[in-house]
Amino acid sequence: MSTETASHEPSTGRDRLSVTALDYAITAGALGLWAIVLWWAWTQGISRAQYGVLFLGAVLSVYVIEEAKESVEKEDYVDLLILVACGAVMVTATVYIFTDFDAFYIRRQGWAPDHEYRLAWLVIAVILYLTWRSYGNVFLALIGGAMLYAMYGYYVPGLFGHSGLDTIHMLQMLITDLAGFYGSLTQLTAAWIAPFLLYAGLLFAFGAFDLILRLAIVSARYIESGVAQTAVLSSAIIGSINGSYAANAGMTGSFTIPTMMDAGLSGRTAAGIEGTASTSGQVLPPVMGASAFVMASMLGIPYWNIIVAGLIPAGILVASILVAVHYTSINEIGEQEMDFQDYFDEEMTRNDKLVQGVRFGVPFAVLLFTLGYLQFTVMTSALYTIVMMVALGIGMPVARSGYEVVARSDRPVYVDDVGGLWSSQWWTRGRVRPALRSVGRRGPIGPVVGVGRSIRRFRPVDTFLEELRNGVRGFRRGAVILAPIAIILAAVNGVVDLLMTTGVPSRIAIMLMQLSGGILLIAVLFGMGVCIIMGVGMPTVAAYVIVSTLVAPTFVNVFEVPELAAHFMVFYAAVMAGVTPPVAIAVVVASGIAGSNFWRSCATAITIAAPLFVLPISFIYHPEIVSPSIDPQALFTGARILFGAFAIIYGLNYAFGMRRLFAIPLRFGLFWLGVFIMIYPGWMLQLAGIAVFAVVFVGEKYVANGHALPLPSAIER
Repeated sequence: MSTETASHEPSTGRDRLSVTALDYAITAGALGLWAIVLWWAWTQGISRAQYGVLFLGAVLSVYVIEEAKESVEKEDYVDLLILVACGAVMVTATVYIFTDFDAFYIRRQGWAPDHEYRLAWLVIAVILYLTWRSYGNVFLALIGGAMLYAMYGYYVPGLFGHSGLDTIHMLQMLITDLAGFYGSLTQLTAAWIAPFLLYAGLLFAFGAFDLILRLAIVSARYIESGVAQTAVLSSAIIGSINGSYAANAGMTGSFTIPTMMDAGLSGRTAAGIEGTASTSGQVLPPVMGASAFVMASMLGIPYWNIIVAGLIPAGILVASILVAVHYTSINEIGEQEMDFQDYFDEEMTRNDKLVQGVRFGVPFAVLLFTLGYLQFTVMTSALYTIVMMVALGIGMPVARSGYEVVARSDRPVYVDDVGGLWSSQWWTRGRVRPALRSVGRRGPIGPVVGVGRSIRRFRPVDTFLEELRNGVRGFRRGAVILAPIAIILAAVNGVVDLLMTTGVPSRIAIMLMQLSGGILLIAVLFGMGVCIIMGVGMPTVAAYVIVSTLVAPTFVNVFEVPELAAHFMVFYAAVMAGVTPPVAIAVVVASGIAGSNFWRSCATAITIAAPLFVLPISFIYHPEIVSPSIDPQALFTGARILFGAFAIIYGLNYAFGMRRLFAIPLRFGLFWLGVFIMIYPGWMLQLAGIAVFAVVFVGEKYVANGHALPLPSAIER
């Protein structure tokens, strides 16, 4: 998912003027969109369903304008004409449905006049086209295939055949009954996901991305494999709010991959590390690639419970990946030190750190406090967080600038002290021209103009204007990030409604029972395979919606797995698609940046992320690690599973000092030992497995320090 378009220079002055106008239109549209979102979050003056209609029309309009700008830059006027038509359809449909909402939502459920069905066809065509523009042929085929399956299911043989839906019924489900594309997922996006993506946009605009990279590089000074760990830390943190491992790999990988390669890592290793880090970021609380909101809504439990439930498994995954990256990177480049000056012009002063800490830490603390302690709704907590982020994002630099003006002044400056005013340059940015010199050129208004310019150059005022522009950029970036997610979730909402109506979840349950013979482990493996296939190339939240609707109910209703464990299982399994060949979108993007072989990069990513492929099974046999409350039992179980993950990582990534003939069986044994520790439900045998791993680990360190074990000499290298 791309959140920024490539830059193209228009060839004519008229086109350049059009691009400028469209650029302003994008900003105006983004501000209008967020005005609607924040107004509804504060007042809830209309029903959630009606707000969803208005939201979808507004966000798609912003997306159309953004794409139209790119079309003008490329001088593709046919594409521009199509986009104008799409925008006209969505504006017309939004105004029409919004103004006659009661008729659509209450009085005419299950029926609509002919002209509304024609409008519904146009809206469907627009959604299909915009989905194709955002995500390509795969998703167009998914939506189109679901529609064809819903209408012509009687042609499908066997278990998945059904009687089919008529065209009118399908139009009602997708559009006129305000379900489908306008359904619960669109409303959830508008109410919960949108405010958090605005928060993400503001974080980026006010410099959080730069701060995260700085922190990652500083932390790398204290870690042996610091160069590679920078990629894991930055990509995982940023990826947790991004919503797409592919977009995250492209955004952070453009910085981290060249950095790792400059330090000596091979292209395939750098690509594998970045692909894994970008994918793992999707499971990190509190956002979990926007899936946490949907999970809370589907399960009907507080959002805070989802955050708490996700902490232990995310900690296991990230810790194991950090260890794997350490072993992988030091095998190639040894111990590395990162020179801060290679990446940033200057280090942050103590005051800089204080300002940035307050600027970004307080809003996040407000979010955690309102969600966790006060138990506010997600929407209300996000609203307060956004207000605090805007206030401190602008206010802290202005306050600091004012403080510096006062601290650096060596004498008081009075309003009528013109000479002192112009001679004291510490309070301005750049050279200020005295206002009195403007009299000759501008006449009597010259001093007024000059003083106005001087006020604008006054450091606190100049800082305020600069940060205000950053805030506007944050609103715009948030809208640009949100638009593709809103499109795909609206489309997925329609797909899910069609598949639910045709009974696909129950048919998948029957299929899994038949294939597994009622054996839970086999059913989990088949279910994970289905989740990986359905998650290929999809944004995380869209993949989760589909697998949680189609696969999770089987484990809850048939195998009596706890709901939270079943949903985390399918969520993690869907995320695995990012590093699972032959598609592995995150690795595709990363290997493209690194210029490395895709399959070799995939192999590296899989060895680093190996515990990710076992964790979903752990959730089924150890549901306490995804409990909404962290108790000693959950921590003890999580610790045992973590040691199992370490055994897998150690076996696959550590460079053993022995011949390959003996190293391969050892790796194989450690891998399966780790799998056993991670999934076996009895703690005593888990501890026995951990003891075996400890013996192997300590024995290897003993040999590495120059001692000899009582083993055949042929084993030594």
